[in-house]
Amino acid sequence: MSPALLAALALDPTVADLSWMSGYWLSCEDGREVSETWSDPRGDLMVGHGVTLSRGRSSFELFRIAPHEGGVAYFAQPSGGPATIFAAAEVGSDHVVFVNPEHDFPQRVSYRLEGDVLNARIDGQIDGQPQAMEWRYRRAELNARCPA
Repeated sequence: MSPALLAALALDPTVADLSWMSGYWLSCEDGREVSETWSDPRGDLMVGHGVTLSRGRSSFELFRIAPHEGGVAYFAQPSGGPATIFAAAEVGSDHVVFVNPEHDFPQRVSYRLEGDVLNARIDGQIDGQPQAMEWRYRRAELNARCPA
């Protein structure tokens, strides 16, 4: 292989590049308890799930990060439904942005690590109006809960 081709291949993101997301993350804001759990990269795959408890109701989401079309993608499955695929548009040592401009909402899913805080954001447009939701997760012991 030519040196230029090897250099180009080295720049393609891999699942291992997102190992900084691994762990148990907990948000206790606005009267909600939201957790995300991410596996470490194994066999070019990271698997996760999220649980939200709010006003006596619960919801869940399954997700994974895996190779997709020459890069990596985030596969989201709210309530365990069919997967929606968001391709990685930007991958760094402490952040990632996934996009799917054809999806109704969100069109972007992003994560940024700042110390022991994992900031997550979804954004896009609904009926032509910009919308966004954000979570600020703190690294926690597995299955930790918010204070009552």
